[in-house]
Amino acid sequence: MSSTAGGQPPAPQTGPRRQLMQNDPFSQPAYTDSFYAAVGGHETFVKLIDVFYDGVATDPLLRPMYPEEDLGPAKRRFLMFLEQYWGGPTTYGEERGHPRLRMRHMPFRVTPEAKDRWLFHMRTAVDSLELSPLHEGTLWDYMERAALTMVNSPSSGA
Repeated sequence: MSSTAGGQPPAPQTGPRRQLMQNDPFSQPAYTDSFYAAVGGHETFVKLIDVFYDGVATDPLLRPMYPEEDLGPAKRRFLMFLEQYWGGPTTYGEERGHPRLRMRHMPFRVTPEAKDRWLFHMRTAVDSLELSPLHEGTLWDYMERAALTMVNSPSSGA
């Protein structure tokens, strides 16, 4: 704790600054936890993954990119990754090491069209969570940026 020049602790804040801090949503406990905890933890991310893969399962462009007949292992990997990324359990790193997302996706032809289909299904999944605007925007911004970085092939029509 800091102190004043005379060795005394500073007086509690009063006036306009204190009022601002009391009204600042980012200083409230719900916003000081990890994003993972703030949006509902494991159950929220399970729902995100389940809704997302419901779309992928029937998508003629994306489904062939998942070589396993059962999407369960892919769902588990993505769930572990997202939970760790957003401040939840570190299981992904413990089991699989560094994510190396671009490297892990290189065997697959990820075109701009595939990115758009991926984002379409992810948008449905994110919307299903009914998050606050702040949390929804934070999550969606990440998904858009991540999807863009996975593109490794030219357009199908090129």
